[in-house]
Amino acid sequence: MKKPAKQIGILGAVVFLLMACSNTTTTYPSPKSTMENESIISKKRDTATFGSGCFWCTEAVFQQIKGVDTVVSGYSGGSVKNPTYKEICTGATGHAEVLNIIYDPTVVSFSDLLLMFWYSHDPTTLNKQGNDVGTQYRSVIFYHNEQQKKEAEFYKHKLDSEKVFANPIVTEITAFDKFYPAEDYHQNYYNEHGAQPYCMYIIRPKLEKFKKVFADKLK
Repeated sequence: MKKPAKQIGILGAVVFLLMACSNTTTTYPSPKSTMENESIISKKRDTATFGSGCFWCTEAVFQQIKGVDTVVSGYSGGSVKNPTYKEICTGATGHAEVLNIIYDPTVVSFSDLLLMFWYSHDPTTLNKQGNDVGTQYRSVIFYHNEQQKKEAEFYKHKLDSEKVFANPIVTEITAFDKFYPAEDYHQNYYNEHGAQPYCMYIIRPKLEKFKKVFADKLK
């Protein structure tokens, strides 16, 4: 991942986004103060869908976060129904490798997840993450509602205007359509194959760096 501009480094990006989150006013409907309503709210779950390169890497990251219930690797953004991994690897289907993240918004906010998304990959390289090249590895946020769209666009603009990264962010922000779970052997990959070289030398260092920055957000 490229180092952000200025000497603030990536930790500066973290501080900046957290400050921006705290200064953003969002109006939500006020729930009725009844036990029944509180019970319903406590069970509410939202969905975030992010593409940030190889889903093996970022699946391991988001599985660590308090408030995240499930993380499923899969494919979104393409034109072919029920694509296979072999098909999406050609780049011809238009799909990106993504994570479908089910989370509790009372524990972790979408803004928090955006922060983790931008930290966990290089959002300035077009259709490329490290040695993985192709549209299937593009940086993308598939928003599920207008609030997610506004937050994603707001923070992308702020990060660019503050020149937190050395190059402009190329993250695509587009409406969610369909999500296709990847094959079973892709799911929970790092936890089940942690001793493999790719996990040891690519995923583990990224995960350890992430844990140091977001220690207070971990399960």
